[in-house]
Amino acid sequence: MMRPESEEELAALVAGAEGPLRVIGGGTRPIGRPVAGETLSVSRLAGVTLYEPGALTLVVKAGTPVREVEAVLAAEGQRLPFEPMDHRVLLGTEGEPTIGGVVAGNVSGPRRIQVGACRDFLLGVRFVSGEGKVIKSGGRVMKNVTGYDLVKLMAGSWGTLGVLTEVSFKVLAMPQAEATLIRRGQDAGAAVASLSAALGSPYDVSGAAHVTAGVMEDEALTLVRVEGMAESVRYRAGRLGEGWELVEDGQSAALWRRLRDVEPFAARPGAVWRVSVKPTDGPVLTDNLLAEGLEHAAIHDWGGGLVWLLVEEEGDAGAALIRRQTAALGGHATLIRGSEELRARVPVFEPLSAPLAALSRGLKQKFDPRGILNPGLMGV
Repeated sequence: MMRPESEEELAALVAGAEGPLRVIGGGTRPIGRPVAGETLSVSRLAGVTLYEPGALTLVVKAGTPVREVEAVLAAEGQRLPFEPMDHRVLLGTEGEPTIGGVVAGNVSGPRRIQVGACRDFLLGVRFVSGEGKVIKSGGRVMKNVTGYDLVKLMAGSWGTLGVLTEVSFKVLAMPQAEATLIRRGQDAGAAVASLSAALGSPYDVSGAAHVTAGVMEDEALTLVRVEGMAESVRYRAGRLGEGWELVEDGQSAALWRRLRDVEPFAARPGAVWRVSVKPTDGPVLTDNLLAEGLEHAAIHDWGGGLVWLLVEEEGDAGAALIRRQTAALGGHATLIRGSEELRARVPVFEPLSAPLAALSRGLKQKFDPRGILNPGLMGV
């Protein structure tokens, strides 16, 4: 495994590479089609470059462990707003997730429904292209002078366009308190209606999820979270919470960590799909899958718009059926957990339409003309 100590060394290694490179951060997210190539880890490109709490700005090297980033921010009462998932829980991997890996996967958690995704808080990136060139885009002020919005483009590119070396973020203050409201026994359709009402209220909901019966408890659970100043949280929870149970602070945080990391599926065998649809279509999707004979367990996050599905890993693990039903609803599906054998023969990411596939190939040719960075990982 190659572990460069500097951006200059990384650029030289990429420029001199004679074959495919499997680009990783901490190696905790084996998602996508397996890549055959020499492993290149950026885990030694670590450390905070610049942190200005008063400006809500953080610049950090891509190989920095997420826990270190969170510790630096917490010391100043701040946090990454987008609540990135720790895939080790669901995937059973070890090692340290890196902040560059979070950006490469655009990894975002339950709070996305309130504040946005990882890419929405990215101010700038530095990366090494497939030709070994160092490219910088953005900075502490969002800007673009290249013709491409490289900041947004790199988020979710999974190391296929360039090897991230440094990222800069806008960060936000930690809330003083949080509370979660719980309603038991609703079916998915009624639950999404409840979540939509909460999200449509003026009470600034930061989490809205539904877990089907038998996943976390025997009963189905519908959950709404509010965060902020203690008095405000009490007021908003009271206004939202008639007929709901209430859990607060540490108990609430632990509950949302479980949901963020899809922990209820961690110890259960099977493939796990991540499906994005309109929130009101989440229950439609799960009902249609059951009607066509695909047994599954489900977690509905983002008010119903993000559906985690646990299915048996037999045949294509439901890929054809899930994609057909998802496409009919205008959504997309990604296989997050599956064996190497399954990921090698089933498209992990949503197959692109012809125009989007051509655009993707053009971007790959622009930034990685030799096709050496995580080739095939995203199926392009």
